[in-house]
This record gives sequence, C-alpha cells and structure tokens, in this order.
Amino acid sequence: VMRTFVLSILLLILMSPVSAQDPNFSQFFVSPLTLNPAMTGKFNGNFRVAGNYRDQWPEISKAYITSTISLDAPILRSRINELDTWGVGIMAMTDKTANGVLSGNFISVTTAYHKGIDEDGLQQIGVGFQGTYSNKRLDGTKLNFLDELDENGGWTVPSGEAIDNRQVNTSYFDFAVGALYNGSTDGYNNFYLGISGYHLNKPRESFTGDVFYQISPRVTVNAGGAIPLADRTRTIYLSSLYSRQAGATNFVLGGAAGFLLNEDEENPTNFYAGLWSRFNNVNDALIPYVGFEINGFRFGASYDVNISSLKTASQSKGGIEISLIYIKRPAGYKGIPCPSF
Repeated sequence: VMRTFVLSILLLILMSPVSAQDPNFSQFFVSPLTLNPAMTGKFNGNFRVAGNYRDQWPEISKAYITSTISLDAPILRSRINELDTWGVGIMAMTDKTANGVLSGNFISVTTAYHKGIDEDGLQQIGVGFQGTYSNKRLDGTKLNFLDELDENGGWTVPSGEAIDNRQVNTSYFDFAVGALYNGSTDGYNNFYLGISGYHLNKPRESFTGDVFYQISPRVTVNAGGAIPLADRTRTIYLSSLYSRQAGATNFVLGGAAGFLLNEDEENPTNFYAGLWSRFNNVNDALIPYVGFEINGFRFGASYDVNISSLKTASQSKGGIEISLIYIKRPAGYKGIPCPSF
C-alpha cells in the first residue's frame, strides 16, 4: 500500500502541469534543432553535426541529465534559387529525471525552407516543421522501500512482486513549427529573430492508462546577432531566449566575445568567452561560457552558477554543460552570415 501511495505521489509531482517544462540548454545557441525548427539547414556548409550534454543540479540526486545529437544539411542546392536554402535534419534526445526514475527518449525529423528576399541574398525568411516520436518510462525499480531492506543491509524485491509491474511506459507523437528572419547589412555582421511553437497538437500521455496528462504548448522566441569590430579579428555576439509553457517562463540573455587566432576567414580558429544570465520567474543562474573553434569543430563549456533560493540545496552548483558542433565547409565557400550564437 505504501509503495502504491508513494508512486502515485511521485507521478503527481513529476507530471504536474505547473512545474513541467521541456528540457532546455544554457548553450541554446549550439543546439539548433531543439531551439527552433526553422534553424534547420541555416549555416554555411555542406552538413552540421551537433551534440550537447547537460547535468543540472548534480548535488540534488542527479536531478536532470539531458543529451542530444543532431544532423542537418541543405539539400537540392542546384535545383532551387541560389538565394534560397532548403534544409532537412534528424535529432535524438534523452532526458533523465531524479536519477533515472523518469526518463524520456525522443527522435525528431525536421525540415525548413529559407527564402532570399533581397537581390544580394543578405536577408532571408524561413519556416520550419518538426515531428517527434516520444517515449517515456517511469521506473519504480530505482526506488527503495522499507520492506525491501534485507538482513544484510542490502535491497531486494519482495517475493511475489514482478519487477515489470514497477516499470511503466507511455509514448506519443508531437508536432512543432517555427519561423526565422536572418539578415546582414554588409555580408559580415548578422542579426536574427525567430519564433517557434511546440506541442501544437497538445499530445496526451498516461502511465496508468486511465488518467491522462495533456502536455502544454510551449512558445519560444530567440534573437541575437554578431558585430565584427575593427579588422574583423574580434566579434561581439549577443543572443537571447524567451520561452513560456504552462505558466512557467524561461529567459536567458547574454553574449560572448570572439577572437580570431589565425588569418583564415574561410577556416577560422577562434576563441570565445562570454556570460549569460537566466531568469525563471526569479533570478536563477549566471552562466559563464568558454569555447574554442578549429577546422570546423567548435567545443563549448559552460557552468550554471545557481543564485536563486535553491542555491542552499544545490550548493550553488547549477550544473555543467558541454557542446560540440562540427560544420563541413567546402573550400572557398563563404555564404551569407548565419546565426552562430
């Protein structure tokens, strides 16, 4: 009876529509296919591979661990207008909550079309679509109860109880859409504005088969730009993200400075250092960031320094996040400036 009661309470907590939010990254600017479906194919190169790993609040029993990997590329370049871009992509994501008690696995396919709206192709508008298959598991075997304590101080499953009865799954299909404006005034600077909507079909999930929870739609707005300085060996990058879901808001704002370490604009070696701040209905965290780019690879690392009232429990350790992104660029290809932060 106690076990059933605890599992029921756990379901209420983990599925609460007030607190439930989609997984998100502090380095949202290098997680393009989770940021906005319209970011698909929006880069200068033949293809792009991006990977992200985030361990949030590790001091609170591994509260949230999220990983993604994605691949996207422009297609049919020789068959569409040279000022346009059509991109396709695929993404996989896994998310573990409360040390794996609740886990989710997601696979998404995405596409976007970007239309040049001036004669030089420096201004583009795009629209993107994303379909996702989601599977979630509530694993009661990761919880221990008093009647499972054996005489040697270990844990065991009581006789007569099947482990499978404590593992329940739910799955659903999801749909998202996004739009993006990208522009430049001189072919070197860049500014962009995007908006996207997730869970537009309002999917329902259930771990019991008789009580269903409807996933609330999420609206996200992202904006930013790049401003080269002097001889373009230094660049200021600014980026921001705002999202709202079921009454919960998430606002991230900040920027970074980029330093060109070689003299090759086609294959640059860059060092980045920056700072972002996140507000989740309260002042939540400061996010220092460093990055290094060479031969098309860009590695980034950030650390959330928790400054909210949760810092007592988290010991101010909001969580570490790392990213790796690779863009394959053909020799001599520059293209128009695209969002990179």
